[in-house]
This record gives sequence, structure tokens and C-alpha cells, in this order.
Amino acid sequence: MNTIVAEVKEIKSVDNLNIVKFYFADTTLSMMSLELSERVKVGAKVKLITKPTHVAIAKKFTGEVSYSNQLDAKIIHVENGELLSSIKIQIWETTLESIITKDSSERMNLHVGDEVTVFIKANELSIVEVLDD
Repeated sequence: MNTIVAEVKEIKSVDNLNIVKFYFADTTLSMMSLELSERVKVGAKVKLITKPTHVAIAKKFTGEVSYSNQLDAKIIHVENGELLSSIKIQIWETTLESIITKDSSERMNLHVGDEVTVFIKANELSIVEVLDD
């Protein structure tokens, strides 16, 4: 599981739906949630999680895409298995893993040192812990 420490920047709620924005690595992340703890407040530090299979990678990306969370990153490790590839990426001091097909890794010619764009859908981020109130 990937973890990201971020600060709650904004909370918008309508009925049971919440859109929470976070400050992380000089950018804004967004999360969509049906449930939100009362401890989640603007200014609180939280630990976010996302599965490696929910982290998409683009190389030389230009254009518009519907993913709310787009982060510039650098590849620090590539491990190609028989079917899947584990790609470790660094965003400032945070390391995330992306699990993609080996075919995609080879088609994109991914290597250590490559600059990439990381995409995480808002509904694929979750708050696992409030670090302070």
C-alpha cells in the first residue's frame, strides 16, 4: 500500500458526499469520500493510502485528463516480472509504487531516471489516519 502524508486544505460536502483537498509536494490532491471522520478538519495532517494498482503512469504526457491527481515524479526503480512490472517513483521525499503490465512498461520504455506524470483518481485515495487534530 502506498502512503502519502498530506495536510487537509479544504472540505466540501453535499449530503453524504465529501470532496477533500490536500496539500502535498507543492500541489493539491483531491479525494472523494462517502464517509468522513469528524477528526478530519482543515489544517490537520493525515496519512493517505492508495493501492499500487491504482497509480497510473504517463511518459511525456501533454493534454487534459479527468484524473484529479496529477503529480510529476521520477522513476527510481523498475522491476519487470513475467506479467507485471513494479515501478517505484519518487515525488519529493515520498516513494510510491505503481503496478502495471510488463507489456505497458516495455511499450513505454520505462527506465530509472525517467521523468513521468503519476495519476491517481480521487476515489482511489483514502484517509487511513489523522496524524494530528
